[in-house]
Amino acid sequence: MIRVARFYAGWGGLLIALVVTLQSSYAYFQIIHINQLITQLNQGKAITPALLKNTAPELQLAYAGYLKKKHRYQDAQVVLGRIINQGSRHIQTITRYNLGNLYLSEAIELAEAMQINEAMALSALAKQAYRQALALDSQYWDAKYNLEVAMRLLPEMDRITLEQDEPIPEKKTKLWATVPGFPRGLP
Repeated sequence: MIRVARFYAGWGGLLIALVVTLQSSYAYFQIIHINQLITQLNQGKAITPALLKNTAPELQLAYAGYLKKKHRYQDAQVVLGRIINQGSRHIQTITRYNLGNLYLSEAIELAEAMQINEAMALSALAKQAYRQALALDSQYWDAKYNLEVAMRLLPEMDRITLEQDEPIPEKKTKLWATVPGFPRGLP
């Protein structure tokens, strides 16, 4: 009886090892295939969009970068919009950062073409995307830097609308604030 149990335990262990090996091999070859496609995109070679269906977010990020290089901003935004909440927290941060880069690139092009209203709207979207990336990873230096660039491109202005006949209120100054030195209290 013990002999039969050992026989089945041995074959069961071998079967489990075989299944784990096959799954690991399949995952390894998938990673190799995805890396080849990413390399192809980085070299500027197009891939068919059918290859992107149900693939890793990293490949779709690379495809969005390829589309950005080709100045196909709308298509790149669609790709990033599909994967914005997929993958790990780091991938989500990078996706939002890349979305901000798309908006900022398009805003710069529109600002150079003197289409200020459209550039302001895209700049606001870029700022929002960078802030979302920073909300996920507050130490992401590239998002901090690009947020500052977007702020300098078209700064946010607080707009105060005053009616023409409404006078601007003057601030009353307090005596102790205008006297040199520090207040010392009562004698």
